[in-house]
Amino acid sequence: MADPAPPRAGCLAALRRDLAHGEGPGRGDEDSVRRQWWAALATLQEDFLMPLGPQPGVWLAAPLPALYEPALLQQLQGWVWAPSELGDLLQASAPLLPATGVAAAAATAGGGFERLPLEEADGTDPLLVLITPRLQVAMALVGDDRARRLVVQFEPAALSAALTRLDERLQRTDPAQAQRLRQAIQALGPLQNDPQRVPQFWPRLAERLAAMAPSLTLQPLVHRASGGGRSAAAAPSSELALLEALTHEVRTPLATIRTLIRSLLRRSDLPDLVRQRLQQIDGECSEQIDRFGLIFLAAELQRQPAETGDQHLARTDLAQLLVRLEPLWRQQLQRRSLALELRAAADLPPVLSDPARLETVLGGLVDRFSRGLPAGAVVALSLRPAGARLKLRLSASADAPGAEQPGGGAERVGPVLSWNPGTGSLQLSRQATQRLFHSLGGRLAERSGNALTVFFPVAGA
Repeated sequence: MADPAPPRAGCLAALRRDLAHGEGPGRGDEDSVRRQWWAALATLQEDFLMPLGPQPGVWLAAPLPALYEPALLQQLQGWVWAPSELGDLLQASAPLLPATGVAAAAATAGGGFERLPLEEADGTDPLLVLITPRLQVAMALVGDDRARRLVVQFEPAALSAALTRLDERLQRTDPAQAQRLRQAIQALGPLQNDPQRVPQFWPRLAERLAAMAPSLTLQPLVHRASGGGRSAAAAPSSELALLEALTHEVRTPLATIRTLIRSLLRRSDLPDLVRQRLQQIDGECSEQIDRFGLIFLAAELQRQPAETGDQHLARTDLAQLLVRLEPLWRQQLQRRSLALELRAAADLPPVLSDPARLETVLGGLVDRFSRGLPAGAVVALSLRPAGARLKLRLSASADAPGAEQPGGGAERVGPVLSWNPGTGSLQLSRQATQRLFHSLGGRLAERSGNALTVFFPVAGA
């Protein structure tokens, strides 16, 4: 049998591996590293490139354009390796962040770059190499499933090797473009990374990540168990596996669309009506991202119920959490012409729960509760002591005729979903919602009337 053919010169997958050489495997999943990638792009452009002012430079990216700031796209010369399926969508008109699948086909890309064909061996992980006189950097996502990581290189040796790989690629596929790239780099003159600027990158990136709004699509909440020792009875059902896959496929393009919308909102020349519409789209994307993420979490808990007992609960200031989330919930409810009232007793003790997951699960509960309410209704949240527990109650205003009882009239669809044929609303089933709160240390009670109650145990001293 003949030996396998060696990798073709300039393979972008090999370039990513070179950038990650010696850094060890990652520990992230796809959602978490995509979040890091988007934050890194924003940090690079807003905190490092834009403050330098106009300057020449070159950038090379795959599988779609990485830069999106209009000023940078005008002054820098670019080359983008993109899938052939995109056809003529990549035109010099508007920016686009790296994405896949539906999200990529739904947007157009930035100007000032040459479009080049992406080959099958290149892979589809995002890649960016940027060279300017005062800042040189290479970024990529690398690693297999659940061993993903963001790689950022400022070292001259790593950048030189990356440019050599890219030159080899262009020499093989488009010698004319290879010559243009060489000429563009030579025209930049001496290159130097400011030694004071480079160490600031990771702290700035951490600050940006910390400031990002929490979202289930960007924060892995339940990790699948590895190993083949699971019994046949504990094997995941195909129905739940399909549900998890579908929710992931919905959340990924929505997250990309939301990122693109937020990059547009940074422009100062948008008409007020356009800005308002973009903000509405951003809000709807965020709401649906968290909604489908909650379905994903419920499916995970259904697949692995034994893991719910392994959750480490901690002291959680529930009253402070509600106050922090109130503006977000108020904005979401206003899009459905609903109002929100929050009442919390003073000096409430902390409870035992998981604050990182609790805020999203509570947001899902507010959404589930308010789905059947008519326009003009008021959603009231109250938090008060109840013996050794705190009682969180959601109720609808008395002057809300026609309000649908939470979960009322719903038909169960599979293990975790229910569907209301009267309203067409698809949501978590009562049993799935109860399981979610049980995993967070709470107990959900639904009684007659338009009210839901969740009890949380008070944390000991």
